[in-house]
Amino acid sequence: MPRVSQDQLDARRQEILAAARACFARHGYEGATVRRLEEETGLSRGAIFHHFRDKDSLFLAVAEDDAAAMVETVARNGLVQVMRDLLARADSTETAGWLGSQLEVSRRLRTDPAFAKRWAERSQAITDATHERLRRQRDAGVLRDDVPLDVLTQFLELAYDGLVLHLAMGRPPGDLGRVLDLVEEAVRKA
Repeated sequence: MPRVSQDQLDARRQEILAAARACFARHGYEGATVRRLEEETGLSRGAIFHHFRDKDSLFLAVAEDDAAAMVETVARNGLVQVMRDLLARADSTETAGWLGSQLEVSRRLRTDPAFAKRWAERSQAITDATHERLRRQRDAGVLRDDVPLDVLTQFLELAYDGLVLHLAMGRPPGDLGRVLDLVEEAVRKA
């Protein structure tokens, strides 16, 4: 029997995550049955759960993968850039899957205390990355200094949450690019 390389295992894991993201987005956590996950991935349950302990672990891995990508973008370019990227891909299947995952995370945060406890660390990483990016911008003299960094962080997170909800509700993006310009101007030094 040929050995499977770590690169092949990692690629398969990423394929499963992408297909599961689409399945969770389309059907929600409860509706993404193992049968539907099998259909979406084109793999058997054994192949799927070779990489993930159970459906809950798979969902958490999807959400963690999304959060890690978001933390990278925030650290490099800021939370407004995450919003701009989201807006630029608003009509894509990938974004629909991502939005669905975000909404499912929100639902589970309200209804599943164990999930909320596990998710707190991931959420804090995004907040920390946003706060650190703002601190660097303030040190560079481009960020307003009359508002505490914690308040600016919360302001940007609120704008982000509003954008996610707006897009998830199927509302047209309209002129949200200009709205994001306004959000960015609100945190910059006058």
